Amino acid sequence: MNKELNLITKIHNSTRRNYLQRMLNSKILCMKEAKKYEKNYWDGNRKFGYGGYKYIPGRLEPVAKKIIKKFKLNNNSKILDIGCGKGYLLFEIKKILPNIYIAGFDRSKYALKNAHKEIRENLILHNAKKKYPFKNKYFDLAISLGCFHNLEINDLKFNLNEIQRISNKSYIMIESYRNEKELFNLQCWALTCESFFSKKEWKWIFREFKYNNFYEFIYFL
Repeated sequence: MNKELNLITKIHNSTRRNYLQRMLNSKILCMKEAKKYEKNYWDGNRKFGYGGYKYIPGRLEPVAKKIIKKFKLNNNSKILDIGCGKGYLLFEIKKILPNIYIAGFDRSKYALKNAHKEIRENLILHNAKKKYPFKNKYFDLAISLGCFHNLEINDLKFNLNEIQRISNKSYIMIESYRNEKELFNLQCWALTCESFFSKKEWKWIFREFKYNNFYEFIYFL
């Protein structure tokens, strides 16, 4: 069974990026600021991160629908988002399935404080480097989009184990590369990435750490 998915790549590829400009724009300083995961990272200047991470109605709706369809979610399901940020994807899923149980956690106090108000009470402050505060197999699905590559390899192993412990199925999206150009672009663009691994290396890591669930790679073209 192929565990590699293609749920968010289209949205990722729709964003234009100036790789060289980011590399030349005091990048070391910007990396240090971004890794605080506070206001500048989410809503500050683009050189520090998102450059304004605002809710755009409908933008994540296609991703929400793909996740619901792929994992056969319904109003009786339970889903967790690890590194949920402001919770916009969970909100889109909740709009489609009003009675689904949603939960999310993030290390950023700023993101949680500025999360979508309709689901803010479902989100908690928690660092992924610590044991997830949930029982074994509590969730039908646990997802993490753009979080795991921000972990060093020892913490990566821990999280690959934890996401499978607390869920029946899991799906992670991570940054990777397939050739020298994509590696260069990733190194230029990434502010918070700690694990710069090729697609081949990631698959080896999954086998080595016994992660046997779903994943998606995004590339910087």
